[in-house]
Amino acid sequence: MARRRFLGIGAAIGGTALLGTVGSGPATAAGRGSRPVWPDVIHLPNGFHPAGIGIGSAPYAYFGSLLGGAVYRASLLTGEGKVINPGLGEGHYAVGLQVDDRQRVFVAGGWGRLITVMDGITGKVIETYEVGNADTFVDHVVLTPGAVWFTDSFSGQLFGLPLGPRGELPTRDAVVTLRLGGEWTQGPSDGLTATGIAATPDGSALLVVNIHAHGGSLFRVDPATGAARRVDLGGVTLPTTNGILVRGRTLYAPRMSDLAVLRLDPTGHNARLVRTVTDPRFETPCAAAVHGNRIYLPNSRFPQPPAPEIPYNAVALTLPL
Repeated sequence: MARRRFLGIGAAIGGTALLGTVGSGPATAAGRGSRPVWPDVIHLPNGFHPAGIGIGSAPYAYFGSLLGGAVYRASLLTGEGKVINPGLGEGHYAVGLQVDDRQRVFVAGGWGRLITVMDGITGKVIETYEVGNADTFVDHVVLTPGAVWFTDSFSGQLFGLPLGPRGELPTRDAVVTLRLGGEWTQGPSDGLTATGIAATPDGSALLVVNIHAHGGSLFRVDPATGAARRVDLGGVTLPTTNGILVRGRTLYAPRMSDLAVLRLDPTGHNARLVRTVTDPRFETPCAAAVHGNRIYLPNSRFPQPPAPEIPYNAVALTLPL
């Protein structure tokens, strides 16, 4: 069952600009006083199957592995990194990640039903929360000023960690379970439905990808009631989109072989396609994060089955796209 569902995840996750240069490590521009050139490719350990990326204010990217739940921290300046937490081993996952201004990493734990908060420098676990039910898959995460929200891909609900006035974590019994209603349509029990999550530009609501409804769509969710309303995307579909990113009024939605860039209205009720970005380095990009004027996308290589010897990476493109 676990393998069938994992491969199901792979099948579900998956114009035009070619940006950046493929690189295998840091490079330095020639000439006196030149600045280092940040690498355009970040190489992950072989077998480190990523499904998300988190970047905070510091120039480091965090990746979680679908094979054991390890978390890897890489320098955006050099491309070098290390595993800061080995995870819980076989049968455990680290899917979506987000990093706050305290360098705390919030990790969605997939089938393990765990939400983990760890120190982004040391990898030490600060707190864990067990959520949901036997069918729960904690998939992706978004930070908002008052709470941290996670999607449950198989159960039609979200989980929220309400934060204190100074960012204090909640007690375990204070975790919010928010049932999705309104226009939300849940897919078959053996397939993903809710995947990526972000906040609307004005912060009034959440945006949740539904890869089942209407050929792959986006819903605006009221965080107080769970009422969901389909976002008008002007005909764009998101059938293989996993993690999403909202920056200002721009929505970045990775798909199987490209990156859809859409312009949102402030409240998140509608969006229109600005452009479609392709790159020869894309191998099923699965999420996105921004640092400075660069956007980073990890390659999940779905639907290729994971194996310990398979190489994985993340690629960088220059903004604006």
